[in-house]
Amino acid sequence: MARKIRLLIEYEGTAYYGWQMQTPERVTIQALLEEAVRRVTGGFSRVHGAGRTDAGVHAFGQVATFITECRIPGPQIAKALNTQLPRDVCVLKSEDVEMDFDARRHARGKIYQYHILNRDIRSGLLRHRAGHVREALDLERMRQAARHLQGEHDFTSFQAAGCAAKHAVRYIYKLDLARANFHPDVIVLEIFATAYLKHMVRNIAGTLIEVGAGRREPEDLAAILAAKDRRAAGQTAAPGGLYLVKIFYLDDPPPPELMRLIPPSHLLKRDLYRAAHPGPVGDATPPQDDDGDD
Repeated sequence: MARKIRLLIEYEGTAYYGWQMQTPERVTIQALLEEAVRRVTGGFSRVHGAGRTDAGVHAFGQVATFITECRIPGPQIAKALNTQLPRDVCVLKSEDVEMDFDARRHARGKIYQYHILNRDIRSGLLRHRAGHVREALDLERMRQAARHLQGEHDFTSFQAAGCAAKHAVRYIYKLDLARANFHPDVIVLEIFATAYLKHMVRNIAGTLIEVGAGRREPEDLAAILAAKDRRAAGQTAAPGGLYLVKIFYLDDPPPPELMRLIPPSHLLKRDLYRAAHPGPVGDATPPQDDDGDD
């Protein structure tokens, strides 16, 4: 009997041409997983990911599914796949899910991080894991600028050419910048949003870097949004600093501190909203955005 398996995947994207399948000579995460699934289950199955990360981008929590008729218990599939994957790609968890589960369309929100190494000297360890900025960045100026991006906006100015999304309206629930607790010279930009456009996070990061360096003013972000023109925003930050951190679903919802930021119209089930907002709740219809992703 056919069954659907959900995977939670972690990877360092440095050596790969992103998530999505390309030509045979361009190795991608999807291609690696499909070959691992074939070897473990004995049959081909398309692996569908929740987000299409770009070349060089990393993931702590990518989610994907595939259909199989193999009899390996769901939780054991992760270990079996890991025997067939390179060391920089790892399946953290595997489980059976309903056949109608869709990793992309059923996502209720995603968290991305962009890591900025802010010092004069480059790093031997972080060269593929953080964007390097030599100019001293003013974190408070970057935070002031980031406030203009929170909420629902048309993010055309932060959308790369060739994005497949039907429209550029996205809702950023939270956008924070802070010094990393794991490295004194790293700034972490974290975004929690409904969905993303192609290169959206890296374009936001590049623009905020220009604000932090004093080349733009925090108030410029309002005009950049209003322009709806990619040329109005800053440069695209390097891919190595970007991480897909977490994808939320109905059975794996955001923690209470993030749930409180989500409008009821963005939730699929009333009981999820009621958990964060006691009181009467109106009809809740989830956004049906195509996700361009980084």
